[in-house]
Amino acid sequence: MNILVTGAAGYVGSVCAAELVKQGNHVVTYDNLSAGHRQAVASGARLVVGDIADTEKLKRVCKRYSIEAVMHFAASALVEESVRNPHLFYSNNVRGTIALLEVMASLKIQRLIFSSSAAVYGEPKIVPIPEDHPTNPVNPYGETKLVIERALTWYHNAYGIQSAALRYFNAAGATAEFGEDHRPETHLLPRLFAAASGSKGAFQIYGDDYPTPDGTCVRDYVHVLDIAQAHILALHSLSKLGSRIYNVGHGKGYSIRAVLKAVEEVTGRKLEVQVSGRRPGDPAVLVATARKLRRELKWQPRNSDLKNIIRSAWAWMQKYPKGYRK
Repeated sequence: MNILVTGAAGYVGSVCAAELVKQGNHVVTYDNLSAGHRQAVASGARLVVGDIADTEKLKRVCKRYSIEAVMHFAASALVEESVRNPHLFYSNNVRGTIALLEVMASLKIQRLIFSSSAAVYGEPKIVPIPEDHPTNPVNPYGETKLVIERALTWYHNAYGIQSAALRYFNAAGATAEFGEDHRPETHLLPRLFAAASGSKGAFQIYGDDYPTPDGTCVRDYVHVLDIAQAHILALHSLSKLGSRIYNVGHGKGYSIRAVLKAVEEVTGRKLEVQVSGRRPGDPAVLVATARKLRRELKWQPRNSDLKNIIRSAWAWMQKYPKGYRK
């Protein structure tokens, strides 16, 4: 299959593109490299540098490579930044995705896998969270993802675009080749590893007064390879799905302090810890039920044991201590 992967120089997109290449697909990656890394683009995939809001360039690329399906990861994704600068998120995540949908509709490309987020739920009323849980985002990032999810239903009805929106929780872990390298880094494991390696001083816990057992936020961590497999399974099932929404979660939550302890055990290093104030837009608990994904697509989170996630991410960091920078 000829597949366009937007945002494929980023964390989850790079792993998903690599897995698609391994399966024999012809993969064209499309990224403006504002947050991604050229070195993260999978060997065997073609890189086109461009912005998804550039509809004319997107059309040319899709025509030239006879694109049959799209996996859409390109987005601004820092929750805290979305609170400070909602304009950027509505511009990139909403306007950019609508531009992509415009191109797909005009060229009759009718298969789309959309990288959504558990941030659409906001503060959960039920844990673990099912897909029919009320959506009430508490930050602009989650709101922009929800806007597109709703649009996908209408685009399916009007233009026949079959889609699956995958709401994944906390992507974590690494493969041998690809891992997390954000600038700035806000994700938990890379921040913990930076503290463990002594490169960033004490590890900061943002708030320990949440209504959770130890006062720190609780999250559902899913190995990035399992997330990639969920996207691929959804792509191969689109012809019978129409328009679907799936949670991608492990179903078990861990607090910040619990992950910290596990990192100390895996790395054999004791971390210095400081507690500061809460970050704006952070719900106390986000844990998924992925029964629908397991039932309909036979997905299994085979790599998402917490210790396995930590070991894989730590191994990648040891191999690439400066990330993708040479």
